[in-house]
Amino acid sequence: MSSALWLAVLASAIGTLLMRLIPLLWMQRRLERLDGEDGVEAMPRWLALLGPMMIAAVLGVSLVPRHADATAWLATLVGVLATLAMWYYKRSLGWPVVAGVATYGAVVILAGML
Repeated sequence: MSSALWLAVLASAIGTLLMRLIPLLWMQRRLERLDGEDGVEAMPRWLALLGPMMIAAVLGVSLVPRHADATAWLATLVGVLATLAMWYYKRSLGWPVVAGVATYGAVVILAGML
């Protein structure tokens, strides 16, 4: 492998480590400073909103096709409908994602054949 690839892998590994380590260290210091408060009570209010905000951001990015042509929009719409239908049927997280991705791919492949 080239040195550029190794540098990219190393940068990704360091970035992933820091994304996990910095909040952990920050929260440990906060808990030590608030000495005696329960962990849930010591958690800042904005931290509870962070997870849903990130999920909404990923969902928003996923709903806009990279290539804005009719096939991509149709595949996105059918994929979203398949995801929602599978979620309604299974009430789980994994199977709806599989159904949506498979349906999206099938629509793109079928549209390419036509």
